[in-house]
Amino acid sequence: MFPINQESGIARNIRVVEWLKADLLTSVSALFRGMLRGGEEHLVDALAGLIITCYVLGRRLGINFSRLDLKLESKLRQNIEENHELEKWYSDLSLLLTHLAYKKR
Repeated sequence: MFPINQESGIARNIRVVEWLKADLLTSVSALFRGMLRGGEEHLVDALAGLIITCYVLGRRLGINFSRLDLKLESKLRQNIEENHELEKWYSDLSLLLTHLAYKKR
C-alpha cells in the first residue's frame, strides 16, 4: 500500500490531529474554568492556547498560517460590512482588524 515511512507519517499526522482536537477541548474547558474563577492570567493563558491550537490544527489539516490569516481578515471585513452585532455594539471587529494590520508593520 504505502511505503513504511510514509504510512507511519500518515498515522502520526492522524494521531497529532486527534491530540490537537483533544487539546482544543481542554483549552475551552480551561477558559470556562477561568471565567468562573475570574483569574485574568488563566483567561489569557487559555485564550492563547486556543489560538495556538487552532493555527497548528489548521497547519496539520493542510492550511498554512498565511492563508488562515487572510481568511481571518476577510471574515472580519465581511462581518464589519454586514454590521455584525459585536461590531455594532462594541466595534470589536474593527479593533481586531486594526490590531492585526498594526502587527504586520
